[in-house]
Amino acid sequence: MTGALDLLASPSAVIHLRITQVAGSAPREVGAEMFVTDSDSAGSIGGGQAEWQALARARAMLAGGEHQATLMLALGPELGQCCGGRLCVEFKRLSEDDRAAHLARLEQAERPLLMILGAGHVGRALARVAQTMPWQVVLVDPRAQELAKAPDGIATRLTPLPEAEVENAPPNSAFVVTTHDHGLDFLLTLAVLRRGDFAYAGLIGSATKRARFQRFARETDNFNEFSRLTCPIGAAGLGDKRPEVIALMTAQEIFAAFRDTQSAPLSLRAQI
Repeated sequence: MTGALDLLASPSAVIHLRITQVAGSAPREVGAEMFVTDSDSAGSIGGGQAEWQALARARAMLAGGEHQATLMLALGPELGQCCGGRLCVEFKRLSEDDRAAHLARLEQAERPLLMILGAGHVGRALARVAQTMPWQVVLVDPRAQELAKAPDGIATRLTPLPEAEVENAPPNSAFVVTTHDHGLDFLLTLAVLRRGDFAYAGLIGSATKRARFQRFARETDNFNEFSRLTCPIGAAGLGDKRPEVIALMTAQEIFAAFRDTQSAPLSLRAQI
């Protein structure tokens, strides 16, 4: 949950909001949560007027010294939301022990890794989109001058051996290969595919580049399993080659891959 760790670590008093009941159609599910201070918030219970009212109630609790409350919200015309369902939201002012428990839970929450191999225009654009997602994102490149252009807040790794970063990544990671050199692209893509335990393997390029890579892999490594390789990446962009468009469409592909991996039985995740 972006921002929640920093908010919980701040000295400000915090109200925790959690949806405990849903009836009918609603924008979020039971368990959706927020953390609210007098000037900031993290998370969402669905947006719109319902969330606005919940935020107002939480800040009234902070101002008035309340510790617990419950709010029923009808998602009808009076709130300007057409869902038609109802939400029950519980509010709790967090004690120091509560803060510690939430911090531990959020820090231990599994956030899948997206490793972007190549910090050029497309790599940086993808990092910019990906940092809004609940993923760990790292941008890898042997060129310091390109990593220096990375978006603020993105983890970077300067290394002459990016294949070692591929080897050491955890299972069910996503890899996008978009370097400045076709030969390096091919070596890194082959390293990803040989792992077999990835959630997503993407190679920037075209159908022609894919064919050349497949020939390279067969001839140099007798490798023939390409069914899970996405190349070109961001194909839903329908041929639009602007880095921002490729990045957006590639992020959608990665999101779907992580979703499918995380919904699979644990015994099958390494095989997906």
